[in-house]
Amino acid sequence: MKAMILAAGLGKRMRPLTNHVPKPLLLIAGKPLIEYHIERLVAAGIRDIVINHAYLGEQIEHCLGDGSRWGASISYSREGEPLETGGGIYQALPLLGEQPFLVVNSDVWTDYPLEQLVLRQGANSLKLAHLVLTANPEHNATGDFVLLPGQHVVAEGEGPRLTFTGLSLLHPNLFNACEPGSFPLLGLLTEAMAAGQVSGEHYRGNWVDVGTPQRLLELDRQVRAACCD
Repeated sequence: MKAMILAAGLGKRMRPLTNHVPKPLLLIAGKPLIEYHIERLVAAGIRDIVINHAYLGEQIEHCLGDGSRWGASISYSREGEPLETGGGIYQALPLLGEQPFLVVNSDVWTDYPLEQLVLRQGANSLKLAHLVLTANPEHNATGDFVLLPGQHVVAEGEGPRLTFTGLSLLHPNLFNACEPGSFPLLGLLTEAMAAGQVSGEHYRGNWVDVGTPQRLLELDRQVRAACCD
C-alpha cells in the first residue's frame, strides 16, 4: 500500500512562522510535523510514500531526502504552483499506482491507527473513498459531512455532522473524469457521495488541525508533556 502526504500548502494562516519555512517543517517537540506522519506510516507497514510540495518545497526534500533513514521510500510530486488538494493528488497518480492509497494532510495531528486503513484497502466493499471523520472542533463547529448508518457519508442529510480529519483512503478511479490543473478534492467527494460511493467512520481519539500558531503552540506543549509522563 502507498500513501500520500499533502504538503503543498502556502501556510498563510501560520504566518509569520511560514515566511521562510514550509508548514510541514514546523517543529512539534523539536521535530518537524511531517516526520511524525512518516514514522506512523512506516509503523503501520506503509513504506512507499509520495509527498507533493510547492511553496519552499526544496526545503522539504532536503530535510526528508529519500526516506531511507525511516526505512521508507519517498517520492516527490513537485508543483510549480499549488494545485489544491484534488489537482495535487491527480498529478501524483502515476506515482501512486492503480490500487487504493492512503492520504493524510501534513498539517494535522492524530493518533488514528493507520493499520485500520491498510486492512480496509483489501476489503471487497471498498468504495471510491473512505473518510475518517471526527467531532467538530470550535473552528469548524458546523462540520463538513454527515455520517449515516452503515458508514455511509453524504454532504447533507439527517444525522450527525462531523469534521473531515484530512485522513482518507482513496481509489484512483475517483479521479477518472479529471484533467490536469488546480481543483479541490471536495467537488469529487461530493459527486461520489451522491452516487453512494463514499464510506466513513467516526474517530473519537486525538486529532488536531494544526492550522494556526496558537494551535501549533498548544500541540507542542501537549506532546512535550506526554513525553515527560
